[in-house]
Amino acid sequence: MLEIRDMVCGYGQVTALKGVSLTVAAGQLVALIGANGAGKSTTLRAISGLVPPRAGTLLFDGEDITHAGPQRVLKRGIAHCPEGRRVFPHMSVEENLEMGAYLRSDGAAVATDMARIYGEFPRLAERRRQVAGTLSGGEQQMLAIGRALMSRPRLVLFDEPSLGLAPNIVEQTFAIIRAIRDAGTTVLLVEQNAFAALEMCDHAYLLESGRVVLSGPGADLIENEHVRRAYLGG
Repeated sequence: MLEIRDMVCGYGQVTALKGVSLTVAAGQLVALIGANGAGKSTTLRAISGLVPPRAGTLLFDGEDITHAGPQRVLKRGIAHCPEGRRVFPHMSVEENLEMGAYLRSDGAAVATDMARIYGEFPRLAERRRQVAGTLSGGEQQMLAIGRALMSRPRLVLFDEPSLGLAPNIVEQTFAIIRAIRDAGTTVLLVEQNAFAALEMCDHAYLLESGRVVLSGPGADLIENEHVRRAYLGG
């Protein structure tokens, strides 16, 4: 579904990605792990068109989206659930969800999807008129996920979804992400909790200093000595 070839990307004089190549197959949950500054978030931002690559190629279903820009990327079926949730704080829960569907013109289907999101996240239904900035961190994460799903994506990019959440909310968030994959939507996950990411993913890539240094099934990376020593505390 998604293929990245030799991607180079950065900010100003800093090169964050130094020839990253990876593949995300349809229906998989693929994890990117690595230390802070390894290039994980930059990879997601490049895919979603927020940071234009300096070199390399991005293919989605065989189409070159390297320089497509955020709107075209979203329209092609890629949604980005960013680090820190980034809800619109002065808008209501319902208005935030409507923003997730702003490129859609199928009003009846949007209403159906809104009802489905409320069914999956009853807390959001209870707070549909509440201003998003007053929600708890866990509720904002639910809203960010719901907003991403409102675009009917085929691929969802999750950037550090557990960051700043209480342990019980983290478990709930991971269960939601697994359910999204199980329902047929492809997932690319960046997650600080390396063990949880590897345990739930189909395939994983380890980034270090802007390069992919290891890849394979999550279960294999859990048993890798370097991964265990550097990222799993073993």
